[in-house]
Amino acid sequence: TQKMAELLGLGDQCGEGASGASVLAGSCLADSRLNLDVYPDGCHRFLQLFEGRRGEVVQVEFLRLSSNDRLLGTTLGILPHLKHLKSLVLKGGHARDEFGSCQYGSLTSLPPDVGNLRCLTHLDLSFNSLSTLPSCILHLPSLRVLLVSHNSLVALPENFGSLSKLTFFSAMKNQLKGLPQSIGELAVLQDLDLSENALEFLPEEVGNLHNCTELDLSGNHLSSIPDSLANLKSLRRLHLHSNLLVTVPASLASLPNLSRLDLQNNCLRTVPAKIQTLPFVRLRGNPLGETEPSLQADEPSAGGLRRLFLASGEDSFTVTSEGCKVVLACGIHFYFPPGTASDPLRIYFRTLAPDPQWVKLRHHDVLLSRVLELQPHGVKFQQEVQIWMPYASPQTLHQREVVVRTFSGQSWSDLRTRVEQKRKSKKHVAHCSVLHFSWFLVVSRLVQNECKVPTEGTLLFSSVDPNIKVTFPPGVTEETRSVKLQVLPVSAEEIEEITADAGCRASPLLCLSQDSLVDFLRPVRIQLPLPPGVTGLNLDRSRLHLLHGDLEGQTWDDITSQVVLEFTHLYAVFEVTHFSWYWLWYTTKTYIGGIAKKVYERLRMYQVNFIALQRKKDPEQVLLQCVPKHKVDPVLKKLQDRYRGPEPSDMVEMFEGEQFFAAFERGISIDMDRPDCVDGRLLFIFYSHLKNMKEIYVTSPVDRKGQAVKGQVSFYRGAVPESIPEDASRRRKGPDSLWLATLPIKLPRLKPRWRENPSPLNGFSFPPLNLGNAETGYLTQANLLSIARRVGADWQTIGLNLGLTYQQIERIGYNNREDLDKQILDMLFSWAQQNSEDPDCVNNLITAMKESGRQDIADEVETIIELGQQKYRESIRRVGLEQESSTEDSAIAMM
Repeated sequence: TQKMAELLGLGDQCGEGASGASVLAGSCLADSRLNLDVYPDGCHRFLQLFEGRRGEVVQVEFLRLSSNDRLLGTTLGILPHLKHLKSLVLKGGHARDEFGSCQYGSLTSLPPDVGNLRCLTHLDLSFNSLSTLPSCILHLPSLRVLLVSHNSLVALPENFGSLSKLTFFSAMKNQLKGLPQSIGELAVLQDLDLSENALEFLPEEVGNLHNCTELDLSGNHLSSIPDSLANLKSLRRLHLHSNLLVTVPASLASLPNLSRLDLQNNCLRTVPAKIQTLPFVRLRGNPLGETEPSLQADEPSAGGLRRLFLASGEDSFTVTSEGCKVVLACGIHFYFPPGTASDPLRIYFRTLAPDPQWVKLRHHDVLLSRVLELQPHGVKFQQEVQIWMPYASPQTLHQREVVVRTFSGQSWSDLRTRVEQKRKSKKHVAHCSVLHFSWFLVVSRLVQNECKVPTEGTLLFSSVDPNIKVTFPPGVTEETRSVKLQVLPVSAEEIEEITADAGCRASPLLCLSQDSLVDFLRPVRIQLPLPPGVTGLNLDRSRLHLLHGDLEGQTWDDITSQVVLEFTHLYAVFEVTHFSWYWLWYTTKTYIGGIAKKVYERLRMYQVNFIALQRKKDPEQVLLQCVPKHKVDPVLKKLQDRYRGPEPSDMVEMFEGEQFFAAFERGISIDMDRPDCVDGRLLFIFYSHLKNMKEIYVTSPVDRKGQAVKGQVSFYRGAVPESIPEDASRRRKGPDSLWLATLPIKLPRLKPRWRENPSPLNGFSFPPLNLGNAETGYLTQANLLSIARRVGADWQTIGLNLGLTYQQIERIGYNNREDLDKQILDMLFSWAQQNSEDPDCVNNLITAMKESGRQDIADEVETIIELGQQKYRESIRRVGLEQESSTEDSAIAMM
């Protein structure tokens, strides 16, 4: 068509076009598969291929496209021509905003003729803008796997049950309020995920899903569930947490295969005894045993509100008009008073490592927490929501204040904050109230005093040093403006140490700012205390200098001759019309501006040491940390029982928010595919009151059976924050100036290790395993063996959280009695064999480890998966498509 020709002409301008189609085909089309969602112009490439190699494209069986692509609409019209298509993925979420949040795709419907794709068994339309399910989907006779999660669906069609071959259906994170009765006709459905919707009731017909093994209804608005769920005899996992349940049927206890029943964070005051005594039932976050709140009270008290306790793997909860209290696993608390939201609202949260590219700290700010993101952004609550954020206590920071800083989407601002201390734990929390959700973090800043300056003038003084005053005379401004004052005290000892001159003295550093770009109409009178040891009686005026610094502290000008300085016994008084930094110095030095710049820069730096320690029981596990020098001894004391290593490095100086790297050298290597690994080096960002610590497993290419490896880890500077003075940044350029410190690392000579014998599976024989898929990365037999070595006596808890029944756990324990190693291997590989076809089995493994308190193993598995994902993307970019099996293949294999 003419429209397609015009679109293809875009490629011709870039040196592509018809002649480039064959090149694209060679790189993108392989083994009847087209994976084009990894390309920003994937739809354009598809159109070129269809135009130039139509005969091959219509034979494609697996197709992936990004629904964030602007040419998606044109591409959709071609899909019905692909009669052999078995798997179709049209997902959004490939584009991200500047904060890393997924952007939903533009897909709102499908062409009716898509319903003629009789071979299609796998359809993924996640992360899109669907408000209704395209009717053509109901005409796909072979469809077995359907994913429509992260859309805006409010209902499913009444004849949804016509998808008689469906085995997997996920509609999580939509807006479904009810289900059609025909859902009970999905006779072969095994996995149903309807979590994080707005379901208020379930039809009795749900009890007809006799082959269903996992049912996830968490995060809805259910107040009850039908008794018919007791008919789901194949059900192994039932997720009902974060609903509004006030009752559950006792018949759930009779489900023969049930190994997990999650009822956390509901409104259950009583639970049938049969259910309450089951060992795999989760009930935390329910008002068990509490009486009904009095209906005669004018207002429900905070004590009567529903309390939600969220586990580490959860990322959302529901707020109703009744309000609630919420406690996150990381210690963050929320209070939603009654009437906060008129309708049930799903709240999403996550904590992020601070990225200096967008977390902008001001001069002398200190970061005290991770970044908390709360969604939905922009929703305005009818009453203020209270937030309590734990933070690292700034015990060494004096004459400062702690505030919660929030991001509006364009700029950061500070909220009115109250600091509290928990009675039991003695931990500090920052308490604030908000009417909207966005990003939040806790910082320590210089104490800020502010006031409104009217036309009649006013007086502003510092609460840190009341001797510092700013007087605004009448007529100083035509319109009321806001003025802020901050003071940085500087001791005589600091000045002497930095300048190496006992004769140098300086007053507190004064910063004045305003919300107007216009200078004041009349001079503003400022009073500063004289430098320590200097009085109006012994003052030598030739040695006193008034310095004016720009807002970035880059230049300091001596303005002594430009103002009229008046002196009392203790103070200097002068007048200005422009606001910035002001500093009184008393010295015999001549080039005082350069000295002040050096001192100001040093006041923003921290003296730190690096430590590199190895676990005593496992020397391959190395702990790296950058520690402020006053904390080195207590940190080492805490770690000395489990770790050993060399003395800390020599002291170096770093800025808040400065980047640095750790590089392992001389025969020591690490997994270079780690997400935090850049060019073979570990990336850190220094924040003086956060941990700045990482634990990593190291290896060596050297054969350690005959000798130990004596290597080292070196630390190098990286990028400095934007606000760092140019001179300081310039001095750090060049290879030699980047080096900070080097510490030795020794890997001992290898000895026979625990559970190491001729048979790697200790006598067990299992077929080769590849859990997961090519997209998400595989867990191999070797990976499972590595995981098994780290599991201990908690293997039974892990097995139960993985979904094994109590009968299976008991049988494994009996069959391998008196041999813990075999018990662990049998449990782990039995689970793997049972779940090898489950596309979500790896995520289930990670969740089970977290729920079992084994975050260390969960982190290891996530690292393996991230490596697999990266390798998969790289292979696609090199040859067009990974040849191994994927989620789509799993769907085809079920035919």
